[in-house]
Amino acid sequence: PGLRMESLPEAVLIRILASIPAVDLVLACRLVCCQWKNLVDGAALWILKCQQEGLTGAESQENAENWQNFYFLSKKRKNLIKNPCGEEDLQHWGEVENGGDGWKTEELPGDFGKEFPSEEVHKYFVTSYEWCRKAQVIDLRAEGYWEELMDTTQPKVVVKDWYAGRSDAGCLYELCVKLLSENEDVLAEYRSETITIPQDNDANWTEISHTFSNYGPGVRFVRFEHGGQDTLFWKGWYGVRVTNSSVTVEP
Repeated sequence: PGLRMESLPEAVLIRILASIPAVDLVLACRLVCCQWKNLVDGAALWILKCQQEGLTGAESQENAENWQNFYFLSKKRKNLIKNPCGEEDLQHWGEVENGGDGWKTEELPGDFGKEFPSEEVHKYFVTSYEWCRKAQVIDLRAEGYWEELMDTTQPKVVVKDWYAGRSDAGCLYELCVKLLSENEDVLAEYRSETITIPQDNDANWTEISHTFSNYGPGVRFVRFEHGGQDTLFWKGWYGVRVTNSSVTVEP
């Protein structure tokens, strides 16, 4: 008689299942029988898939409580901010406040500016002589982060932004990020201080970051807002420069 799947050693069966796409494992394979369900719900299979796909490097949490969620979060990790560097002008940015002469996009390094630390970034947004603000609201469910994941696992929400002044003008910068409920109630908030860059600065780019964790159930949206102005009230675009903004959901 031919060898039946259920008679295979569990370690062999795990290796076979690990070759199947993750979505099929969850939606189909775990429904086959109790043994397969236990294997798909267990850690060993997902640890193996993480190892096979290089997801257990330095960033890995060896004590990750739920390796299935760790796998899916690692595979899905991407910047949820659209048009973070101004390549599409102000596309995807809403609630725009255009103080002074309003927002503008410029090519790096710009007048009296410095190159960005990453060669992949080519443009930036720049503010004017009165407050300029812009925001994006990220719908986490639309991006594939299901409710149970956000409510139970509560993966880290990592926010980053980069800002710089031009060396011949002083400026101000602010960042405010909120985690919102279904009804857009604020469940967690990070607000930077108002950062002042003096005139005659070095024009270097500075990264600001914040990580939300243990924020409780109910998070469905992330609202990212930043902005600034110059401090000399010069006509044109002498205010703070921003680029390479990011929001990522991580294990």
